[in-house]
Amino acid sequence: MLERYYRELLNFLHRQVSDRDTAADLAQESYARVLAVQHAGRDVLDGRALLYRTARNLLVDQHRRNAVRRHEPLDAITEADQPHALAHLQPENVLASQQVQRAYIGAIESLPPRCREAFVLHVFDELTHAQIARHMGISVSMVEKHVVRGMLACKSCERSLHAQDDLGLRRSAR
Repeated sequence: MLERYYRELLNFLHRQVSDRDTAADLAQESYARVLAVQHAGRDVLDGRALLYRTARNLLVDQHRRNAVRRHEPLDAITEADQPHALAHLQPENVLASQQVQRAYIGAIESLPPRCREAFVLHVFDELTHAQIARHMGISVSMVEKHVVRGMLACKSCERSLHAQDDLGLRRSAR
């Protein structure tokens, strides 16, 4: 029954997209979707209207996809106009970040074991001093001392990193 509308639908789609192959693909997809609705047992009162509505929806979808995909080839864009990677993804920044992480990890690992445990539980696991004291079987006062010692080690590491940065900047200015 719907076959009699094929040529009409194909011509309509060809006028819309100006490409016979694309129009044929859209017509075929329209038919497939309408037939799927019919096979699902739903009543189709006006097959022609549903066929055209489906085809229009497919045209809109195709237009949206094409709008998203539309861009200049990267070769046509000058290097100055090409998008830059985010600063934190630049290789030198990633390397610097990894070096800073290693320095802090080294500072934390250099703490005595019980001090390191209390510091890590407080800073990374976000436990309170009382929770850490219960967990480790020590006094809250001792936990406070361990945490302060860890903070001082990290502060010392930070000062050392800044001193290295300042030294590097002075060397590069020469």
